[in-house]
Amino acid sequence: MGTTGLASRLAAARAGALVGREPERAVFDRMLSGAVDAPLVTYLHGPGGIGKSSLVRYAAQRASLSGRRVVHVDGRFLDADPRRLEEAAAPACAEPGAVLLIDTFEQCQPLEAWLRETFLLRLADRAIVVVASRVAPEADWTLDPGWARLFTALAVRPLDAAQSHALLAARGVPAEQRGAFVAFAGGSPLALSLAASVPPAAPGAPWEPTGDVLTTLVERLVGDLPSAVHRRALEVVVQAYVTREPLLRAVLGDADTDTVFSWLRQLPYIEATPEGLHPHDAVRATLEADLRWRDPERYDALRVRISLAGLRAVRGAVEDDALLRVAEWMFLFRNQGDPDSLYNYRTHPHIEDTPLRPEDVPGVLRMAEEAEGPASAAAVAHWVRRQPEAFRVHRYAGSCAPVSFMAILRLDAPLAEDRAADPVIAAVWDLVETVAPLGPGEHLGIRRFAVQSGGHQRPSPLMELISRRAIGEEMRTRGRAVTFTVFEDADRWGRYLAEAGMPELAAVEVGGRRQHVFGRDWRRQTMEQWVRHRARAAGTAVTTWPATSTTSGPGDQLPRTAFAEGVLEALRTWHSPREFATSVLVHSHLVPYGSADPSADLRGAIITALNAIQTDPAGVKAHEVLTATYITASRTHKGAARRLGVPYGTYRRHLALAKERLIGQLLRQPATTPTPPRLHSLPEE
Repeated sequence: MGTTGLASRLAAARAGALVGREPERAVFDRMLSGAVDAPLVTYLHGPGGIGKSSLVRYAAQRASLSGRRVVHVDGRFLDADPRRLEEAAAPACAEPGAVLLIDTFEQCQPLEAWLRETFLLRLADRAIVVVASRVAPEADWTLDPGWARLFTALAVRPLDAAQSHALLAARGVPAEQRGAFVAFAGGSPLALSLAASVPPAAPGAPWEPTGDVLTTLVERLVGDLPSAVHRRALEVVVQAYVTREPLLRAVLGDADTDTVFSWLRQLPYIEATPEGLHPHDAVRATLEADLRWRDPERYDALRVRISLAGLRAVRGAVEDDALLRVAEWMFLFRNQGDPDSLYNYRTHPHIEDTPLRPEDVPGVLRMAEEAEGPASAAAVAHWVRRQPEAFRVHRYAGSCAPVSFMAILRLDAPLAEDRAADPVIAAVWDLVETVAPLGPGEHLGIRRFAVQSGGHQRPSPLMELISRRAIGEEMRTRGRAVTFTVFEDADRWGRYLAEAGMPELAAVEVGGRRQHVFGRDWRRQTMEQWVRHRARAAGTAVTTWPATSTTSGPGDQLPRTAFAEGVLEALRTWHSPREFATSVLVHSHLVPYGSADPSADLRGAIITALNAIQTDPAGVKAHEVLTATYITASRTHKGAARRLGVPYGTYRRHLALAKERLIGQLLRQPATTPTPPRLHSLPEE
């Protein structure tokens, strides 16, 4: 009696915890009522953790309350053996009105045709069936005209935001903590429930999933994977906005890319769309957080490869697709910055981006005057005459009226007429000629105007497209030496631009309104280096504008955190010349401005510092451990510990102290000479 009472209470508690799913519940209730138009077989499908088993339990409870016999079969224990399914489901063949529930059917999916064509035909009168599987049903269910009337497939979708909040409220999670859980879980009931079980470590502290939560989620959402290549492919899918075969090849090489891509598109938590492959949000969030927690170095390296592949995709796209490729690249940075950040990946199909048309000019000038005054409108009029091809105009689909515009000017020589017509351009040329003169064949680009109707430079889809166009222009343009961008609203956009490596360089009065100029020198950091750096999870903005002299002083280019990360990355990539050449340190005080071989000069600076730290016994140990770990290329840290003849724990302590000592030495060290000194290496064993 007590056991029955407990089972009833457990079923009631589970039913009470079921949030949303009204369409699925309605189908079950119609089936149980015997409605003429109700299906006899309902097939639930969706990724692990999406709530299929909860719906199966709901159907079981409703069937029991209606007095029907419930026959519950778990596919995990059938081993795809039809005889075992026959035996487990036999009561449904003998008792009229029975309700057959087959959960975890993906474990015996090979039986699907046999189930449809043989077994279900033996069920008793008025019996109904609910099947739950991670795998979508075969098309034969609906191709057969008989089954098409008796069968329905229900794709179990993620919970929406309101339902996710309701589930967390039912679990007792305070309202102020729910936002982080909802953002992480992507509508997965399993992820929400697991997140709710591990509250923030301290009141008010930001919530992050623990290693235990991530391990459980990976096991339940993803399960076992066929090989390391398949795991790496899945890691690409969860980082990229959309995955197509060229991206997999670019990141993984040619390791059976076509076979792995075919495997990916069959996964229950991967949606194959005309764009490419998209993972379920919960799987994306879980695998991304898991890799970042397990192996932060591999996480960063993967992001770098995807970022570089995105750059190549932007450069290789036809004009009409370029903005879409930029949006896909921006997806890597969706969690950086404020919620209203301009750095956004969303598409805006209701907005058209077109070149300037002659009939647009009056509207563009009117917008400029309303937003920034007559002096700015006069500058717009000058550039419309001088470089009409530099302008892009946005309008809502179906409308001819411009609602925003921008201009990206290309300049290779200072002209008196430009200086006189536009104070901002006069200030820019003064800056360039004083600090970073253009060489033969070089030019500068300046995103001069960013104007929209109404809110001027507030974040909006229009401003996102302006930013996207500017980034795409930078990625696709060759030979640009310097880039500038101008914003009136520096309070809003200054931090965003600083994070992208564009400090404010000047402020110019235009008709009584202050215009702020931000800049980047591509001769100090190539586009490839920039997209690498932006992709690193812990990346810190790199100032890529030279000091007022042609050489740098110690510590004047990089914040300490960025400098320290650059030192560690340079050590890790010591034996990878291509990656080493993209180090942020080539833009630091360690490398003379204008160096003919920045990589060699940087290596020389690091070797000089390694030799210089040997001033005491601790410094000698630091030199030894860094040399054994990075310079002589032991394959693993444990191998380096063995080579040094110290316990692994001792080695790790020495390595941590050695890194700090080397960073300190490099921060104090002046620029190296072009010829690197000889390294005092360890004697061979």
